[in-house]
Amino acid sequence: MQNFKRLSPLLFAAVSMFATSVIAQTYPSKPIRMMVPAAPGGVTDIVARIIAPQLTEMLGQPIVVDNRAGAGGILGTDTVAKAAADGYTLLAVFDSFISNPYVFGKAPYDTVKDFAPISLLIRGPQLFVTHPKLGLKSFNELLAFAKARRAPLNFATAGAATSSRLTVELFKTTTQLDATLIHYKGGGPALTDLLGGHVDAMIASAGLVMSQVRSGRLTVLAVTSRERSLLVPGVPAISEFVPNFEAQSWVGVLAPAATPRPIIQQLNSALLKAVAQPDARERFAQQGYEIIGSTPEQFGAWIRSESAKWSKIIRERGITAE
Repeated sequence: MQNFKRLSPLLFAAVSMFATSVIAQTYPSKPIRMMVPAAPGGVTDIVARIIAPQLTEMLGQPIVVDNRAGAGGILGTDTVAKAAADGYTLLAVFDSFISNPYVFGKAPYDTVKDFAPISLLIRGPQLFVTHPKLGLKSFNELLAFAKARRAPLNFATAGAATSSRLTVELFKTTTQLDATLIHYKGGGPALTDLLGGHVDAMIASAGLVMSQVRSGRLTVLAVTSRERSLLVPGVPAISEFVPNFEAQSWVGVLAPAATPRPIIQQLNSALLKAVAQPDARERFAQQGYEIIGSTPEQFGAWIRSESAKWSKIIRERGITAE
């Protein structure tokens, strides 16, 4: 009996390895659901629907995009966290995946422990734009203008708990400049008021404001990526004025924690090929995103570093979803 107890853990490990190997060899054998924890039409939904046909062809099974909006994305995310860890339920996430547990209070899942990263797919800068009425032509002019002006600049955001609001809060913290934030119910209404001259500035995704920049209806002064972006040649990064400043929009794919490693690797390989397709690459570029296609380990490190940065900003600024 004593020898059996000593061998049992080894036997259990051997059986587990065998079962995992069998699962990986037969995977996938049925349709795969890719949960998008947001309504149709957002960037995460667009990315999921761009890569779904390629993944279907590569994996030999349909990829079904399932939009599950609610509670700022927490509802759909929690559904995946509690799903079977068998590779048949995936989660496509936007950068709000990081901030949601902090701005909404306590989430019913842990962003690190309850998910297995597969790949960070795309990443892109936000654009710091102003209304032409301000007459500003450079980021240095903006800094001087903001310091000399008695009243703070008015910034439009897409909502109290959105990435556009968080980036403005990071800007305020790192530059020590005052700013009044006006929260709208979405990027569209915020952009409308900026175009109408009712607010002074906005930090928004390139996909939202790029056409207005090209038409001259908005002036872009900087990008929020660590380096300059080919999307707006000649426009500096905020990090050139504020060291280490970085705030980027991104989309990645995760699975429930404990999903077998061979399945994670198979999905990672398929995702990397899907985002590298010429038509997918072109469509992402049009929205202001670059292809990243990371390893699971790199994506996990990105999630941890982003969590540390944004949770600090959220706590210090007292940011909530209200």
